[in-house]
Amino acid sequence: MSADADLQDWSATRSWVEEGLSEGERVDGVVRLRGGWTSTMRRLDVRGPTRRRSLVLRSFVRPFFVRHAEGLLTREAEVLRFLADTGVPAPTLLGVDPTARRCTHPSLLMSLLPGSVRLDDAGAEGRAEALARQLVQLHRLPVAGDRRPRAYQAWASPESVVVPAGTERPDLWRRAVDVIRQNPPAFRGCFLHRDFHPGNVLFTGDASDPRVSGVVDWVETSWGPADLDVAHCSTALALLHGVEAGTGFADRYLAAGGGLAEEDGAHLHWRVLDALGFAPDAEKVAVPWRELGRTDLTPELLSHRLEEYLDRLLRRYS
Repeated sequence: MSADADLQDWSATRSWVEEGLSEGERVDGVVRLRGGWTSTMRRLDVRGPTRRRSLVLRSFVRPFFVRHAEGLLTREAEVLRFLADTGVPAPTLLGVDPTARRCTHPSLLMSLLPGSVRLDDAGAEGRAEALARQLVQLHRLPVAGDRRPRAYQAWASPESVVVPAGTERPDLWRRAVDVIRQNPPAFRGCFLHRDFHPGNVLFTGDASDPRVSGVVDWVETSWGPADLDVAHCSTALALLHGVEAGTGFADRYLAAGGGLAEEDGAHLHWRVLDALGFAPDAEKVAVPWRELGRTDLTPELLSHRLEEYLDRLLRRYS
């Protein structure tokens, strides 16, 4: 068993996990998974009399997320149950302890999906096409009124936006903030992942034929406009691969059969609302991205890309 610096006492969590395993199975190894920001993710290797398999354990360790863990993990568990029969490649729920009644920290146990997160520039266009098709499928899910997740929450407000220090374009940021001072546009709601971006999607296949094999991290699932999911993925692509990758994703989504706000002003609102949530330098996502190999994504580069992306949005949709 490998040591885990984030869990000084593994025994309680291990006992909880093993109580839910099949007869004769036990946890044989633990591997820390890279790329997480809100929670600690581990692969649990399980050995049994006739087979080996691997599971994934999500644990909230940081104090802020521990305080909110009950709502986050309960919501994720409900979403995974809902998705089980939809064809969306989501993990299978195996257990949840949202208040750490048994575990050392609030935790959720799920199946391990095939594939890997791919953030490199090589093959990015093909993956963007696959991301768009997957998002259209997700937004088309029929959801009965009593199964709808909570209403979306905005992750930026005019008062919360942090403008990059030393920017030479303060007027650009003022114009962007003015966009979200307006009331949110009317929208037709749908089922949203709400944190859909390349870091939460697994791929199999080679660079010439990437295939989505899994969509993970369902703690923020919401009900709201399709534009908001498209906006979030667009911002992430702009930061990862450059402005063109971000501005083109909405077109890929529409080409895949999706529907977005018809009025430019409405579409601009959702796109800018999401982008401003990354200000000033996208360090929130850059830390796990760098862990996954994108060491080129410095705060300076990301701040520059975010500013250029906002400029392109305002030019195209204003």
